[in-house]
Amino acid sequence: MQNLFSTTQGQYLLKRYPAISKDPLRAWDAGDELMVNYLQSELTQSLDKSAKVLIINDQFGALCSALHAFNPTLYTDSYIAQQATQANLQHNHLGNLRIINSMQPLVGTYDLVIIKIQKSLAHLEDQLHKLRAHVTPGTKIIGAAMVKMLHTSNLSLFEKIIGPTSTSLAKKKARLIFSQFSEDLMVKPNPYPETYILDKNNWPILNHANVFSRAKLDLGCRFFIDHLPSSQSARDIVDLGCGNGLVGLMAAKLTPNAQLYFTDESFMAVASAKENFSHIFGDSTKATFHVDDCLSSKSANSADLILNNPPFHQQNAIGDFIALQMFNQAYQTLRTNGELWVIGNRHLDYKKKLGNIFKNCVQVTSNGKFVILRAIKKI
Repeated sequence: MQNLFSTTQGQYLLKRYPAISKDPLRAWDAGDELMVNYLQSELTQSLDKSAKVLIINDQFGALCSALHAFNPTLYTDSYIAQQATQANLQHNHLGNLRIINSMQPLVGTYDLVIIKIQKSLAHLEDQLHKLRAHVTPGTKIIGAAMVKMLHTSNLSLFEKIIGPTSTSLAKKKARLIFSQFSEDLMVKPNPYPETYILDKNNWPILNHANVFSRAKLDLGCRFFIDHLPSSQSARDIVDLGCGNGLVGLMAAKLTPNAQLYFTDESFMAVASAKENFSHIFGDSTKATFHVDDCLSSKSANSADLILNNPPFHQQNAIGDFIALQMFNQAYQTLRTNGELWVIGNRHLDYKKKLGNIFKNCVQVTSNGKFVILRAIKKI
């Protein structure tokens, strides 16, 4: 069965989240399988059930499900990963677990730490810095990654921040990482969050480690903010998938009487947006900040303008499923005659997809790489 995660300890029915009809992708990969098989053969028999177990970056709950007997703590920056893990645990009648998001502090020390390696090297660096104060020489620290995700730069971070590090042999294109905590290691301070200066306005833009394009303004965002609408009639403006909040910040400058609503599924992104808005506009009540699965918690007919630079991947899975969810929820969220403005790479064909949902879509402008589109909700 496509969704059945089979281990020597049990079988778990796992689904990806958000749910997609006839989704061909599984809710785990070979890295999860390799980790679970290793733990069951090498550690779980000797590990006391009272041991403190920390699982970092479990995307859909495969690791948390397989190790539920140890009452693990999940540490993640992703709201969607939280929702997926809780849903899969409940679906398998395993109950809830303790979750710590990336903007909350770790507590105490851990006996076993499991890290699923993700794409962002900066995010891993930040996580290892935060982890170091919560492990001891007796802590087992094990990472898992697909070979294509594992580079010398990843291993170097473990070596520089945790201690001596080695890897397993590859199996099904996955490897494990074994790192031994060294108390005597001279570790440089955590460099995150980072800040760059937005040259157009001389604004300092703060970015936590897992924020997209955290070191500089990316080309797509620059093109978008250069062509944002100045609609003085807009009462409520949404920065959907806000990242560091720069698009919403520019909208607030262009439409000073509007109420801004920033939302992203990354806790670090929303925290960055909130800090940036506060720094630039002070303690204004004209902005709210929400960690959410797109616009799932936003009321229908509550916005006049939605600004969106949608992602075209969820970790390693590339596709337009998140963009389509954003477009459909934007339609529900907009008031009549409200507008959705979208920027995307030219090849993604968002114009056709928006036309199917809104029954209208025009190209505002474009350049060699990007296109800006506008769709209006008409009844």
